[in-house]
Amino acid sequence: MHGTTVFLLARFVHVVAGVAWAGALIFIGWYLTPAIRATGPSGGALMQQLVRVQRLPVYLMTLMALTILSGLSLFWLDLTAFGPAWMHTGAGRTFSAGGAFAILTAILGVAVNMPTSKKLGTLMASIQAAGKQPSAEQAAEIGRLQNRLYRAGQAAAVLTLLAVICMGVARYVP
Repeated sequence: MHGTTVFLLARFVHVVAGVAWAGALIFIGWYLTPAIRATGPSGGALMQQLVRVQRLPVYLMTLMALTILSGLSLFWLDLTAFGPAWMHTGAGRTFSAGGAFAILTAILGVAVNMPTSKKLGTLMASIQAAGKQPSAEQAAEIGRLQNRLYRAGQAAAVLTLLAVICMGVARYVP
């Protein structure tokens, strides 16, 4: 494949997957999670639908992987085209910062959000299967897990927004 074709393909994948991933994380962190927390048990049913039936985590992980891998490809293409000195330019530093923010977001998602969501889903499913109201201990654990997801979602939204800002202005930073 020709170098320009590889660049355009990587850029297309990066922009489309990145917009979808960033938009989803910002929407989830700033709007969906707070709304679900405010609606109580009915919000849990919505999350179960999104996670178990519509497989939202699978889509988010796919978008994350496509965004980061295509971004690393673009970074490599710029580095090889312009040489190591490019890293010390405004664009090189800004793209590096944006990539770091995106990678930190991915680490947060894999290390915090995924296991926390899994624990919460398992706990909610066991309560639902029992057909009873959650015990005081279960309710406390649900609250703890929801708070952890909320904080991690807020952090992911901010990190993602910072990555988007960096990517949007990098070519214009002196």
